[in-house]
Amino acid sequence: MERPLTLPGLILPARSEAPPRDVPGGLILSGREVTLHHPFGFTRFYRHGWQSWSPTGWVELGAPPVPIDPPIRRTQAEDPVYAASRLPGGSGLGALESGDGRLLLLGALGIGARVEADGATLRGFYEEGSGEWFAGYSDEETVFARYAELLGDRLGRRGHGPPSRVWCSWYSFYQGISEEILTAVLDDLRGFPFQVFQIDDGWQIDVGDWEPNARFPSGMEALARRIEAAGFTPGLWLAPFLVRPSSRLFRDRPEWLLRDEQGRPVLAGFNWGDFTYALDTTHPEVAGWLVDLIRRVGGWGYRYLKLDFIYAGALPGARRERIPREAAYRQALAAVHETAPDAYILACGAPILASLGIADALRVGPDCAPVWNNEARARNLHDRSGPAALNALRTTLHRLWLLRLVHVDPDVVYFRSRDNQLTSRQRAYLRDLALITGYKGTSDPPAWLDREERDALRIFLETTPRVRRLGRYRFGLDDREADFSEIVAV
Repeated sequence: MERPLTLPGLILPARSEAPPRDVPGGLILSGREVTLHHPFGFTRFYRHGWQSWSPTGWVELGAPPVPIDPPIRRTQAEDPVYAASRLPGGSGLGALESGDGRLLLLGALGIGARVEADGATLRGFYEEGSGEWFAGYSDEETVFARYAELLGDRLGRRGHGPPSRVWCSWYSFYQGISEEILTAVLDDLRGFPFQVFQIDDGWQIDVGDWEPNARFPSGMEALARRIEAAGFTPGLWLAPFLVRPSSRLFRDRPEWLLRDEQGRPVLAGFNWGDFTYALDTTHPEVAGWLVDLIRRVGGWGYRYLKLDFIYAGALPGARRERIPREAAYRQALAAVHETAPDAYILACGAPILASLGIADALRVGPDCAPVWNNEARARNLHDRSGPAALNALRTTLHRLWLLRLVHVDPDVVYFRSRDNQLTSRQRAYLRDLALITGYKGTSDPPAWLDREERDALRIFLETTPRVRRLGRYRFGLDDREADFSEIVAV
């Protein structure tokens, strides 16, 4: 039904299934689909990416998006259902600039929704079923804060208290980790005020076969005890919704794979030199296997879990249990939390809205590699989700409104000169963004740092500035200003 929608300072025609309800800061609309007829023409649209690595930011309306190429890469960067859409769209929400400093925001108050825009309409729809929407018109800080408050009321809030200070093995040793290497780093970290020592990819036999490989002869439990004895919380990387064809799980349990309507296994991307596939987390045996895995890891002593590539649990497919795909993902993530209620969960490669209220922290940008720009991938493949400091900064900056709901992980900060192409100014951008989010992580082994770099790392870990937002890309950090405007425009 079409009716006029009255917001403070704006009246516009709208279509929804039920009359709007007034709430502080805007209106609540209901229906599977709602459409707002806006007067702003071809303005700029806030495009919110589906999962952690999906590009997020302001785009110009008018020109159709250019899909990421090749298509298999889209699965790891975008929601594959909409990756080739001809309209700019966002996962769960979208907003338009009015030209007078205010935004018109339309945001779903549930999961499994999309918002698209053109020069005349802002349209939202749920993939399945019906739900509620928030429509607000105000300055950017106010309208996003109100939307976040309503989302939190419905989906929940996590990430209470200050975020962790984390040392992670990935950006120094990548998959080349071993018990010997990590033990040496652990000894060198004594005296640094880290809270978590997180073992990343490379400890397992294979993705799908979650047991220690030959480089960890003492086993993961013994290493966790050693981490604990050094004064740190043991952390471990897992990709539990994903499987590689080389794994024993893939060979022995083909019936556990998520399949499409034609019965073909659903591709989850290309990584580790091969295609990867998604598990059907609604299959009762997969659900039981997942619970057993989390119990085993918890029994080893790991209380900080980095769950990666978990968008695989929300890919489209013909599931054993016929429920919406993001509901299936949320059900599986909730099972992890319920199995390990005291563990801290960092969700990476994660559908953003569907993770709220369950994950303690969310990676909200691509991997922050020790290079500034993944220019070839952006230019040739139209993909700004590739590992690069600039990509991580840009996407994270546009998701800081999530700080009201969850810990926001901007990924690692670099202090080292070794194996690092970032300039001192580029490294300063990373440090400042980490100070803004409060989530402080690095992969720099102390042995790779000179005295000045070690001092800078220690100061960074010990510093908690007062943060004030001065503009979209400008922040006050105590008595100085951090301005990211220049890099966002690149």
